[in-house]
Amino acid sequence: MTRYDVFNGDADGLCALQQLHLSEPAAAQAELVTGVKRDIALLQRVSAAAGDEVTVLDLSLDKNRTPLLELLEKGVRVRYVDHHHPGEIPAHENLEAHIDTAADRGTSLLVDGLLEGRHRAWAVVGTFGDNFDIAARRAAAPLALQDEAIGRLRELGILLNYNGYGATVADLHFPPTELFARMRPYADPLEFIDQDDAFAALRSGYADDMARARAVTPECTSATHYLMVLPAEAWARRVGGVYANALAQEAPERAHAMLTRLESGGFVVSVRAPIERPDGADVLCRQFETGGGRKAAAGINRLDESDYPRFEEAFLASFAG
Repeated sequence: MTRYDVFNGDADGLCALQQLHLSEPAAAQAELVTGVKRDIALLQRVSAAAGDEVTVLDLSLDKNRTPLLELLEKGVRVRYVDHHHPGEIPAHENLEAHIDTAADRGTSLLVDGLLEGRHRAWAVVGTFGDNFDIAARRAAAPLALQDEAIGRLRELGILLNYNGYGATVADLHFPPTELFARMRPYADPLEFIDQDDAFAALRSGYADDMARARAVTPECTSATHYLMVLPAEAWARRVGGVYANALAQEAPERAHAMLTRLESGGFVVSVRAPIERPDGADVLCRQFETGGGRKAAAGINRLDESDYPRFEEAFLASFAG
């Protein structure tokens, strides 16, 4: 029997996987399947056979439906934990689904619930990384940590999430599999921060990329909407999503759209619903062919240049109150 762990390469996927690996020693032998944050159609890469086991974390079921059904019919047992729009969830004896699309609950918190809080600190890191600050602080309360420690967990979550953005793995500071290998020995994320130099490398890269992003003038800004276009450069591809998160925290009453130009033309898009009304980002992005995500935060993997006016119109018409 072979185990496959298929996970999003962002903070939520990494921290969900970390909790499971700390709780399930046999997981050390699993084959890992992942990629950049927006590389979500990952189940098609899994060549499992009858009797094998697959765990899927933080990936839309709707975007992986066909390979999922094929695996189930072959006799592969699949455990699926996620918080994105799933479409219709298949009823199959080989599928164990834990899917919840609540606007403030990510995959790390879903795994935390399954494990009854056994590795809560990592769940807090993943939840901060997904920009659910209120939920992360609520989850952290039983840990009785000082504010300084909570702040360090928050920064780690942001940095892990930052590392996941890019058009390809070459854009990233660390491939997600390497970053997970660095994380895996640490039951305490605070020890990871102190002892692995990945944290310092990500902190430095994040500060540099954010400074570049903050120097760009937005296309439009108002009390309710903010839209920015970043250039077709690696730093912009890395920082677009986390910059959108930062702006959303700074102006929780406002919706944000961050478009990054692609070298091949068009844009990759990150949308954040207002934190005060975290709903509708997924509905907006699913109007476009490669769009998807969750209620509070969603994106479009490729928006054609010709669709920019339609997107801008739809964005400004959304989140009106």
